[in-house]
Amino acid sequence: MKNTEINGQYSRIEKSTKFKGDIISEADFRIDGVLNGTIKTKGKVIIGKDGKVQGSLECETADVEGMINGSLKVRNALFLKSTSNIEGEVFIGKLIVESGATFNAKCSMKNHEANQIKPLSKLSKSHEKTA
Repeated sequence: MKNTEINGQYSRIEKSTKFKGDIISEADFRIDGVLNGTIKTKGKVIIGKDGKVQGSLECETADVEGMINGSLKVRNALFLKSTSNIEGEVFIGKLIVESGATFNAKCSMKNHEANQIKPLSKLSKSHEKTA
């Protein structure tokens, strides 16, 4: 991990912790407790199985096992594990979803060619499916 703390550990919110407010970090971050607010980091965010985020999250990459309700902006890849539950609005570079994940969100993916956000729900050309 390129953005970890000096001691190699993630900054973290433990399972027994509830945090209300805004977090800005240069390092990777792990949430196993509850965050009501905003987190912005240039690194990776991991939402553990018991982790819950109510608010907004902005990061480079994210691995989600827990719950997010709000706005999610991931510049690179969003990995949704089978236990994840996402609701809200999502802007991503790539989306990787395991079977069993719950994804109820308005989602836009970055169009690398035009360097813009492109809605996933609309196709620019007619597409035909073949077997």
